[in-house]
Amino acid sequence: MARSRITGIAFHVPPRVVTNHDLERMMDTSDAWIVERTGIRERHFVEGDVGSSELGIEAARKALADAGRAPADVDFVIFATSTPDFQIPGNGVLVQKTLGLGNAGALDVRNACSGFLYSLSVADAFVRVGRYRCVLVIGAEVQSTGIQLTTGGRDMAVLFGDGAGAAVVEPCEEGRGILSWALHADGRFARDLWCEAPSSRVPGRVTHEMLDSGRQLPSMNGRQVFKHATTRFPEVIHEVLRDAGHALDDVKLIVPHQANQRIGDAVAQRLGVAPEKVFQNIQRYGNTTAASIPIALTEARDAGLFQDGDLIVLAAFGAGFAWAGCALRW
Repeated sequence: MARSRITGIAFHVPPRVVTNHDLERMMDTSDAWIVERTGIRERHFVEGDVGSSELGIEAARKALADAGRAPADVDFVIFATSTPDFQIPGNGVLVQKTLGLGNAGALDVRNACSGFLYSLSVADAFVRVGRYRCVLVIGAEVQSTGIQLTTGGRDMAVLFGDGAGAAVVEPCEEGRGILSWALHADGRFARDLWCEAPSSRVPGRVTHEMLDSGRQLPSMNGRQVFKHATTRFPEVIHEVLRDAGHALDDVKLIVPHQANQRIGDAVAQRLGVAPEKVFQNIQRYGNTTAASIPIALTEARDAGLFQDGDLIVLAAFGAGFAWAGCALRW
């Protein structure tokens, strides 16, 4: 059975930068308050009629170029997003159309913060069984249009940014590539990080009462998210390393989902590793949900923080609650 690896990776963010000082003019907050609680200093927001599919398409073009591949080489598309352009259809088919991928299949994954790793596991499985040889995996989000940029929405508004990352997954020789992955969920906490509307449980999908009460906007129980994230991140990192036959000391770099710098710092502390071994770039992008891991992985590679042959661990936790991990030899 073939092993798969990431042969190309890239990201794309919209040009508009929104700083904490910009948010100070929109709501009762301050740069110091945001930095202390999240570590975030700026994020990128779309302007005009731009959807997550467009951000994903730009990231995909760059990732294909990075892999030395053309759109005609792509056999299958997996698009991870919690903010699709439309309720129907998914974003994958929009990528397929725009990039001219013929009749290549397209799958959307709605696992929010862990969506990219869930998608990567599907790509790995397809390549391993020989069904596809070139799978395009995209994580992209436009969160800025779904947050309330007022004092009432401050707790969520300061966290999120827009962006996209993409990876090309192909077969590789033994000794490299994706070594192991793990996927988990606990739906008991689904309502601790969720967005209720629109909902198929309601005639017309959304009601005036829902809109008036803001139930179409995401909400979060921050205490519960922090408690579970700081537990599940270390658990899944140890799990994928154990399955891959490696120890934490073998790892060159850990690239987690960029949820909150306090979470990243706590994960490093609980693992007992130096802070620089856990890569964080949330300061510049905020939480970009499904896009955060490919954005961070691309930046870490481009900064020379790991080389060919290094062992990397990816990990994510978010809405669901769902979490995932992946160990790979670059």
